[in-house]
Amino acid sequence: MRIRHALARFAAAITLAAAGLLTLGVEVAEAQQPSAPTYDVYAIRYATVPNFRLSGLIAGANTSQRIDLAMMVWLLKGSDGRNVLVDAGFHRDNLIRRWHPRDYVLPSDAVARAGVKPEDITDLIVTHVHWDHLGGIDLFPNATIWIQREEFEHHLDSAGTVKDRMIDAPDAQILARLAREGRVRLIDGDAKEIIPGITVYTGGKHTYASQYAAVRSSVGTIVVASDNMYLYRNLAEHVPIAQTLDAASNLRAQARMVTLASDPRLIVPGHDPEVFVRFPKPGNGIALIR
Repeated sequence: MRIRHALARFAAAITLAAAGLLTLGVEVAEAQQPSAPTYDVYAIRYATVPNFRLSGLIAGANTSQRIDLAMMVWLLKGSDGRNVLVDAGFHRDNLIRRWHPRDYVLPSDAVARAGVKPEDITDLIVTHVHWDHLGGIDLFPNATIWIQREEFEHHLDSAGTVKDRMIDAPDAQILARLAREGRVRLIDGDAKEIIPGITVYTGGKHTYASQYAAVRSSVGTIVVASDNMYLYRNLAEHVPIAQTLDAASNLRAQARMVTLASDPRLIVPGHDPEVFVRFPKPGNGIALIR
């Protein structure tokens, strides 16, 4: 009898020990799981287009008012080592001659000033196909290109033939070539987390299927609006951008940005020089959004 009781106590002890080890194993496994990445978000200015008509940005604005337009790309530096660029700027000589940008540097050189070499950009999110956002994609040789499928297929075919004049022919050729090389990822629609911590949204209708990005950062969710919101004034005055296919859709997109961002001050417009006043550090055309 004593032997049976001893064996039973021994078996129970083994069971409890095993359970304890199992629990410990789960805790260790959970502790070893990598945390979700966060990103430092930088607005990077690579040029200024002087004396741009405000009425080209704000629907209904006074046609005599002018603004020095900030030409920007946005760098998302991930805690996991990923370097994501939102938009690529432009560098074709004919566009520089046409627009006479002031203080122009190659977008790739501007990004390098923020401490990231162009070849170290892992991903490039194209918000839309306009020349000043798409034209520099060939400056970042190792980046995977992310663009909405509807934006791509509406504006060009697989050979790079232009189907809608919103895209410039040289940009269409480069984008099609990168697609043939397997470097383009087509996004199917709204509210897609394409990269851990980065979700893209559609609806602003600046172009056929323009998109903007919500980014997880250490200070909360930052929204990189790109041209779905040109200026802070669009949001403050509840007015659509001047260049949109659907003003109502653009206003809905801006209202949605307010719900996505942790704070409205973390919504970054596409061309507002005020970004570098509100976020003056580290300076030299680079603004850390926080």
